[in-house]
Amino acid sequence: MHEERLMRDLRREIQAIAEREHVARIVRVDVRLGALSHFTPAAFRAAWPRAVEGTAAANAALSVEPASDPTAPDAQGVRLLQVVVEDAPASRGSPAPPRFETGGPL
Repeated sequence: MHEERLMRDLRREIQAIAEREHVARIVRVDVRLGALSHFTPAAFRAAWPRAVEGTAAANAALSVEPASDPTAPDAQGVRLLQVVVEDAPASRGSPAPPRFETGGPL
């Protein structure tokens, strides 16, 4: 249950960034797994496709970094470190450069 809630919260945060920034798509998401989050990097990667299905991050690359400090304030959660977004092209044939958005603990 805890893991499902974390994935829902992550999806919600990613969607909020996509809506706020009016992005064409999200190309990469970087997260840090809290030491007490009950996620291994492999389990998180396995849950990722279903969590972001139908969102701007559906085809995004994923970087997962495990944390080791069980006393950290976000040790039980997942921290959204960075979302790399791609803007809609300003004109045909000239894609806009990616922008970076930093998130916080979930």
